[in-house]
Amino acid sequence: MTDCKKLRPGGTYDGKQGFSYFEGIAKETAGAQGICMHLLTVPPGGRARAHKHATHETAIYVISGRAKMYWGERLEHCMETGPGDMIYIPADVPHLPLNDGDEPAVAVIARTDPHEQESVVLLPELEALVPA
Repeated sequence: MTDCKKLRPGGTYDGKQGFSYFEGIAKETAGAQGICMHLLTVPPGGRARAHKHATHETAIYVISGRAKMYWGERLEHCMETGPGDMIYIPADVPHLPLNDGDEPAVAVIARTDPHEQESVVLLPELEALVPA
C-alpha cells in the first residue's frame, strides 16, 4: 500500500541553477514517481544560471513579487511575471529567470522530473546573452 504524505517547506537545498529551493515533494522526500513540487523565493537581484530541463516539463505559479524569464534557443524572448501568473516551460527549452525588482519573488514550481535536479542541464554559453 502506498501512503499519502504531507510536507511543510522547511529545509533548503542549492539547485544547479543557482537558487536555493525549499524542500518539497520529490522522489527523495515523498517517494514521488513522476512529479516534483518546490517553493522558490528569488531575492531582489537574484538570477539563475541559463539552463534547461532535459525531457521534463515545468509549471510555475507566481505567488508574490515580480520576475523576468528569458527563454528560447538564444534566450531571445523575455516574459515578465507577477502574482497569479501561471507559466509553462516545455521540456528542453533554455531559460534564465531573474528578479530585477526590489522585493522577493515567490513561486511554486512543479516539474515532471521526480528527482528535481537530475534533468537540469546548465548552458553557460548562453549566460552573456542576458544583461546582468
